[in-house]
Parts: sequence; structure tokens; C-alpha cells
Amino acid sequence: MGQKMTFRPATLDDCALLAELNHELIRDEGHRNPMTVPQLEQRMRGFIEGEYRAIIFEEYGEVVACALYREGTDEVYLRQLFVVCHRRRNGIGRRAVEVLRSQVWPKNRRLTVEVLVTNAAAVAFWRALGYVDYALTLEIMP
Repeated sequence: MGQKMTFRPATLDDCALLAELNHELIRDEGHRNPMTVPQLEQRMRGFIEGEYRAIIFEEYGEVVACALYREGTDEVYLRQLFVVCHRRRNGIGRRAVEVLRSQVWPKNRRLTVEVLVTNAAAVAFWRALGYVDYALTLEIMP
């Protein structure tokens, strides 16, 4: 399965990279977010300067995934988990979540993630990792 995946906390110097990955995530999941990469970089900078933390995962010196999360007193909210397109379906996402759960996140917190219901592959991925349905947001568009 290749070299052991390494991980490191992201810094403000990583915001341009994280914005590029976030832009790919928005496109791949079919999200309606219209932000440009520079706008996403500014937003990512605000996240990291604020209450969010990001982790970058690498194999053979190549960035293969990233995660953006926020820790609360009783919950870890995973805002984003993204695996680069050409490395998907190789267990990287699963391994990244295992690393987060075993080496990064406190063990005594509820873990939450939001998934677009139209993104069937993501819904199946999270369910396979043990996440269960909790809420469903419904909307009427103008």
C-alpha cells in the first residue's frame, strides 16, 4: 500500500495549497459555493487563525489529503476531508480518518461531519467508517 502516510499540522503558509484543495473539493462534490481560489485562501486563513485546525497528509513527499476540523468541549466537527483525485479509492481517506481518530483528536468527543445528500459516494464512505445519520437539512430554493 506504499509508504506509511505522514501528517503534519497546516500553518498559515499552507493556506494557498489548502485553498486549491478546497476548490477541488467544492467542484468534486457539486457544492454551490461560488468562491474563487483567492477568496477560499482568505477564508482558509481566517479558519486557521481562528478556531479551526488543518492537517496535511503526505506520501512520498506528495500531498494526498487534508482535513479541516474544529474541536469543541464535547465534539470534533470535521468540516472538510479531501483526498486528491488521482489518489482516491486507495484507502487514503480511511487511513487519514484513522490517524485523526488515533493520534490527533481526543478520544472522548462526539465526531460529526456534514455531507451533501447528493454526494452518494461520500455518504457511503462516512457510513462505512461508522458515522450514522443524525440530521437532514431540507430547503426550498428561491
